[in-house]
Amino acid sequence: MTAYLFRRLAQSAVLLVLITAIAFGLMRLAPGGPEAVYTLSPTIRAEDIARIRASFGLDQPIPVQYVKWVGGVLRGDWGRSYRDSRPVLEVIGGRIPATLELAGTALVFAVVVGVAIGVLGAIRPHSAFDYLSTIGAMVALSVPTFWFGLMVIYVFAEKLHWIPSGGRETLGAPFSLADRLNHLVAPALVLGLVLVAGWSRYTRAAMLETVNQDYVRTARAKGIAERPVIWGHAFRNAVAPLVTLAGLQIPLLFGGALVTESVFTWPGMGRLFVDSLGYRDYPVMMGVLVATAILVLLGNLLADLLIVFVDPRIRLR
Repeated sequence: MTAYLFRRLAQSAVLLVLITAIAFGLMRLAPGGPEAVYTLSPTIRAEDIARIRASFGLDQPIPVQYVKWVGGVLRGDWGRSYRDSRPVLEVIGGRIPATLELAGTALVFAVVVGVAIGVLGAIRPHSAFDYLSTIGAMVALSVPTFWFGLMVIYVFAEKLHWIPSGGRETLGAPFSLADRLNHLVAPALVLGLVLVAGWSRYTRAAMLETVNQDYVRTARAKGIAERPVIWGHAFRNAVAPLVTLAGLQIPLLFGGALVTESVFTWPGMGRLFVDSLGYRDYPVMMGVLVATAILVLLGNLLADLLIVFVDPRIRLR
């Protein structure tokens, strides 16, 4: 286990370097830059642009810029925002809790609802419920997240006034758990919708492989009630692929959070990335990418380690 853990950490480190190198190069090669804002002024001079580029270190070759950036990251200095000169770690640190709150709630919702739908579809295959859940999953996978979010805002916020149209809390109001949940429910449901479709389909497929196994038929022949047979025997052996699915869905979770946070003005890392993109705030954009990549890699590593506990037949080597 220890050797496997160190090997996976080394692989994750190499992958993180590749991700940051590609992202850094693409950002530096993109048209415009932080100095583009100043070029809109008719009084700006070429020497002023050169001075601005030198102050940001943009006049150096891209590999040199990347090496200096990596050195700063290793020292805990992720740079400063071009927008307000705040440290990047401070800017991102204020947004990570909101993203984890939204993503975590959406994942819990997707797991609970998706697993329940998948199990019911597996124990009653080809039933009306099974067909309806399949159609619902296909519709959920086909509907764009931003469109669904806008429809939720239009119907439940603008027309029915059941939920706020955006934000994480009511501005100017004292902290209230009910107010926080009222703001959280809509974006979490929208973000979790596509994940529910995936969890229901994978759970159904995994359960169909186990409900007809000999040990399940033996349990039924012994007179064990149907509920313990399904949840204690069949589902227990179908959990392993679902744990793997959780690791694979983490990138989708953060990718969907970017869209959902923008639609619902949720103050998380996804909204921060979109805002930084408009300002060409490269240090903050790189910081968000690095933080997201680290969370995704750690999530996948945790999923691999959990498989050993849910299925003792698997050994990590």
